[in-house]
Amino acid sequence: MNNLFNTKNITRLLAVLFITFSVMSCQRDNASEEDDLPQEDLTNIILLVKDVAAQTTTTYNYSVGAGGAQPISLVDGKTYEVEVQFKNGDEDSTQEIKDAKDEHFLVFNFPNSDLTLTRTDDASSTRADHNHVGLKTKWVVTKAIKNASVQSQLILTLYHEPQTVSEASAVSGNGVVYGQQTGGETDAQATYGIIN
Repeated sequence: MNNLFNTKNITRLLAVLFITFSVMSCQRDNASEEDDLPQEDLTNIILLVKDVAAQTTTTYNYSVGAGGAQPISLVDGKTYEVEVQFKNGDEDSTQEIKDAKDEHFLVFNFPNSDLTLTRTDDASSTRADHNHVGLKTKWVVTKAIKNASVQSQLILTLYHEPQTVSEASAVSGNGVVYGQQTGGETDAQATYGIIN
């Protein structure tokens, strides 16, 4: 009986428990081995920003992990159509998000800008709860930079399996955030500077 509870056996038991806990904590809640969009697979978040009046499109490529992208140039009074794409290396992962659209939702946070964002997703990226994922949007810019002494930016977050989502907007700092969610996990996040 003393041999069962000796220090060596307790140490081994604790080591096995620690390893088991560590492996399990690296997986998402209720995640299967075949996750639809593993966080580690996203390498780039790309914004295609089309100036509606000029009919010109500019690409802004955020490298996940390395961070940073060239700042988005927005002109006060203009309207833009914006498409979000996700990449894993050279492979487009956007279709995987569409295939699992009920498990994903984008939140657009503009903490120092005055603009109106409308989600324009088609059926391929509209959830069963009738909320649009946000892969396609229209931005009407009133003031790209509200306070010149504060950096303007877009913080774009892709959530995985949020419990609830809403397309509603809310005040965020000196700007606005479009989209709200509760629960879920962050699949990807990108921060783009905004210039005028």
